[in-house]
Amino acid sequence: MCQWGAMSEKRDIKRKRKRLKIRFGIDYPKRIAFTEDISDMGLFIITGQPEKPGTLLVLEISLPDEKCVIARGRVHWAKKVPPQLIRVASKGGMGVRLLKIESGEDDYKQFLAALHR
Repeated sequence: MCQWGAMSEKRDIKRKRKRLKIRFGIDYPKRIAFTEDISDMGLFIITGQPEKPGTLLVLEISLPDEKCVIARGRVHWAKKVPPQLIRVASKGGMGVRLLKIESGEDDYKQFLAALHR
């Protein structure tokens, strides 16, 4: 079993742990969840009911300053965890690769830059 620390060391992209409210869905963002970590290339969404890898999603990311980012992404990997164990299990959710930011791209980039300071 991989440990998260070892996995993140192999990445070229710097991810930052950040809990943000997110809405997501296939046709429109109807389900609510939270992020565990984010980067300019993708994010990890904590959910007990992840979509299958390859699924295209519409994402609505709520930034702390109440600005909203609308994006499209593709599920890169998913780990399903029973809902009653979501808070105690390791990494129940899905890694999503951002494909296109439809609105709020400058706000998202500024937010990420501030996290890396």
